[in-house]
Amino acid sequence: MNYGEYRYIWQRPDWPNWRYDLAALVEPIARVSRTQGLLAGRLAEAGFNEREEASLAALTEDVVRSSEIEGEQLDLASVRSSVARQRGVESAALLPPDRKVDAVVEMALDATRRFREPVTRERLLGWQAALFPTGYAGMHAVRIGSWRDDANGPMRVVSGPIERPRVHYEAPPAARLEDEMARLLAWLEGPADEPALLRAGIAHLWFVTLHPFEDGNGRVARALGDLMLARADGGSQRFYSLSAQLLRERNAYYEILERTQKGTLDVTPWLSWFLAALQRAMEDAHRTVDRVLAKAHFWRRVAQVPMNERQLKVLNRVLDGFQGKLTSGKWASLVKCSPDTALRDINDLVAKGVLRKSSAGGRSTSYEVVNDAD
Repeated sequence: MNYGEYRYIWQRPDWPNWRYDLAALVEPIARVSRTQGLLAGRLAEAGFNEREEASLAALTEDVVRSSEIEGEQLDLASVRSSVARQRGVESAALLPPDRKVDAVVEMALDATRRFREPVTRERLLGWQAALFPTGYAGMHAVRIGSWRDDANGPMRVVSGPIERPRVHYEAPPAARLEDEMARLLAWLEGPADEPALLRAGIAHLWFVTLHPFEDGNGRVARALGDLMLARADGGSQRFYSLSAQLLRERNAYYEILERTQKGTLDVTPWLSWFLAALQRAMEDAHRTVDRVLAKAHFWRRVAQVPMNERQLKVLNRVLDGFQGKLTSGKWASLVKCSPDTALRDINDLVAKGVLRKSSAGGRSTSYEVVNDAD
């Protein structure tokens, strides 16, 4: 919907005087706070290792899913190893360093661990540069170290065929970016007149509306949102992934952004949607905590069972959310051993009551972990 001559919100004379109906948002804010409190309570009763594991799982998922929203697939195991290594949990870093993955993880950790430090121009430029450590996205050079310059035309969000693209949104001209970004940065570090959760939602929307980079805007916007959520939480450990929820609701996410960016400065609908997505992300985090606690229970149960390094590595991969069925072929691939060695490892764990044959049918025999905490 267009409003008179103003096609986008940044063209309106009252830009960027954000407005919202606080009375309509009080209950959604309270629901998020209650769910967050329940999650914190469960983790407070868990041990230190369980809290570390839950945080490691949430941050790993956040990095992977934020990239996936943009169509980039990062290897889950590589990301997890990088997060563990950069957080000093070397025992969980099972794979060698990957330069690109390490850079993306560094950006995510900077946003959450240093959430109290000011958001500056240089910091945002550093985040974007971390997404493109070679200066390229695929075969295309990406402008890093500065805002976009619109040398190839206006910054637009489009879909459809090249010959008939549909323009969903056009960002402000590059000539306005220095002033626009200075205003956003001043607001981020200025007096907090809004509830903290609403500031996170507004920061995400404001940044993605400006679209200041040639590439990487979505991921930097979500990192900025995570920083603001960490300020709202008051802690650097994350136990939920908003990016994972946005991926699950990607179409709705893009639709509400487009409606908001073509509407007025009353962003109550956007904030309502943002809070609901955050609520669902926290509800999903309870399932992650379930898995973490089940994993801890499993390792306590089998603490006295002798296992070799291959067996420990595969079991950890399975307990961390291994996708698909565990077969002897996948076992051999995961630990780079022969099929015969893989089968011996598996049969040994079946005999010890650690694994069992899966009841699910299929062309190949598959196995599953025996965990009485499930």
